[in-house]
Amino acid sequence: MKTYTHPPRDQWKILLARPLQQENETIRQRVEQIIDRVRRDGDAALRELSDQFDGVKLVSPVVTDEEIEAADGRLSETLKAAIRQARENIAAFHGAQKMAPVRVETIPGVVCEQRSVPIRSVGLYVPGGSAPLFSTVLMLAVPAQIAGCREIVLCTPPRRDGTVAPEILWTARLCGVTRIFKVGGAQAVAAMAFGTQSIPKADKVFGPGNRYVTMAKQLLGLSAVAIDMPAGPSEVMVLADGTARAEFVAADLLSQAEHGPDSQAILVTTSAALAKEVAAQVEKQLRALNRADIAARALEESRIFVVASDEEMAAMANCYAAEHLIVETADPEAVALRIEHAGSIFLGHFSPESVGDYASGTNHTLPTSGWAVAYSGVNLDSFCKKITLQRLTAEGLRNIGETVERMATAEGLDAHRNAVTVRLNTCK
Repeated sequence: MKTYTHPPRDQWKILLARPLQQENETIRQRVEQIIDRVRRDGDAALRELSDQFDGVKLVSPVVTDEEIEAADGRLSETLKAAIRQARENIAAFHGAQKMAPVRVETIPGVVCEQRSVPIRSVGLYVPGGSAPLFSTVLMLAVPAQIAGCREIVLCTPPRRDGTVAPEILWTARLCGVTRIFKVGGAQAVAAMAFGTQSIPKADKVFGPGNRYVTMAKQLLGLSAVAIDMPAGPSEVMVLADGTARAEFVAADLLSQAEHGPDSQAILVTTSAALAKEVAAQVEKQLRALNRADIAARALEESRIFVVASDEEMAAMANCYAAEHLIVETADPEAVALRIEHAGSIFLGHFSPESVGDYASGTNHTLPTSGWAVAYSGVNLDSFCKKITLQRLTAEGLRNIGETVERMATAEGLDAHRNAVTVRLNTCK
């Protein structure tokens, strides 16, 4: 990890740039081709693309009931207990996000309401590959179930032998997933967006993924399906002062670096001594990781910054808009009050990001690549839509009618005005 000491502010955006393995235009062209094939050929395209990208020849993308049942015997009771505990915590936090209906009489005789309605059908994408993320099943399916979504479909890449990791299958059943399919990558997003012979069309697609999955979501979100947010390669920024322990900070940086070679880990600190200690700890801890090669590649695009003050640390955090932001300082709450852009914040020396990834209760599906400036992480509202209602009595229309007539006249919309006028004429 390269270290920068007191970099000028006008260089921050350049120094904080996310890694790009390929030009976005190249990825866009490839994803557009995948989308077209799935839209045109449905399941046949999914079989061909699975063979091409995953090296798996699938007869059908459908995960059978027998496969789901068999997963139960392949998990230890201790892991099942851990998953159940995580589910309880996630359900408790997301269940608390339910909001009562809103009803306001804005003027006598004019009542406005808002109610929450679950999205009927949702498609969940769960990354597989080298690390099948069954924790993502919890993060997406639990709030979908609490919201009351009637159909919860899940797509995840098959393993080399054509099966799905039993951890994903068992967790999906626990969390009320309706149907599961062995499909990964951009083609999975396209399948849920359009529907195929096997996979039903979803009203909204959720889930993190690599650059191809993210690009597919963005392209399909323009016309074919709603999406949760752009969610690409994982990233973490740690803000730390001289009170932080180097071994903790290094562990936090590596916990994101091991996600993939295009992940990024950033340390911003007011202590030059800590910066050196963390760099040494990263090298030491890296050697013990079973995904050391992946983490090492991610660290090539990771950075350490030494700045002058807590204010500068917060300013750099707002410039980066991290997916995960860890604040390991003497007064983390004071630093957090300065943060405007972050997906999820972890306060203090004993709040590792990995706890949020699994079991604290917050959601780990978060905006990446700087999208935290405008997007929230997945929450209960992500699986709902808000419908407004209004009801006017004759008195209410008399009280507000003249206001509407004047505004409609000013905009030159005579029919709008007349819809009020014809009613007022009967109320005199």
